[in-house]
Amino acid sequence: MPAEPLHTSGHPRMAILYEDNHLLGIEKPVNVPTQEDASGDPDLLSLLKEDIKERYDKPGNVYLGLVHRLDRPVGGAMIFAKTSKAASRLSEAVRSRKFDKSYMAVVRGIPGKQSGRLTDFLLKDERTNTVRVVPKGTPDSKEAILDYRVLGSSPQDNLSLVQITLLTGRSHQIRVQFSHIGCPLYGDQKYGSAVNKPGEQIALWSLYVGVPHPITKEPVDLISMPPRQYPWNLWEETIYKQTAENCTAGYNGNF
Repeated sequence: MPAEPLHTSGHPRMAILYEDNHLLGIEKPVNVPTQEDASGDPDLLSLLKEDIKERYDKPGNVYLGLVHRLDRPVGGAMIFAKTSKAASRLSEAVRSRKFDKSYMAVVRGIPGKQSGRLTDFLLKDERTNTVRVVPKGTPDSKEAILDYRVLGSSPQDNLSLVQITLLTGRSHQIRVQFSHIGCPLYGDQKYGSAVNKPGEQIALWSLYVGVPHPITKEPVDLISMPPRQYPWNLWEETIYKQTAENCTAGYNGNF
């Protein structure tokens, strides 16, 4: 359904992609933390609770369950639970891999294969909030799996447009795994500082989120298009639209 404006006065514009008594689907703005962090900046979860409280004139605390996250610099589709029952069932959908997420990314260079699966073991350093690929069996490491396909390349810019489907949900997973194969994301200062310049916005976008409705079991499909600005505008908008349509038709991840 078309995005509707969500008014959070004094804060970045957001859009409602889906809403009923159980779920809230929104388009996350870039550079807004998903939840409260050390920066103290306004976070998405708090902003949405404040908005629900105002729109529905709710007294007291508002419940909103966070069931998945996007890194601060990443924008696009996200879904939240408006009841604890919905949160529990969405979390179960995540565990059973019935929670589909598809991303668009612009990466530096051209991956060696047009499509494939990346499987790595990642270890997070909580002190520096960075993640690295480590050998299998490394204590505290977690397996990270994603599927990808290259949708287009711009040789003159040395950039490629990639669709990514996550099979696991590890911290910084997409950014680390693509950096590991020599194709860091455009604008990623943390895992691609050698080829990216300060001030470039990371080109990673949550294109699609699909999940069975926690009550009706009907499919809920959220779609959010990347902004029509560089480097996203190197490719026709029809590529993004067709990819999103394929996701809703059940082709997500079947590369």
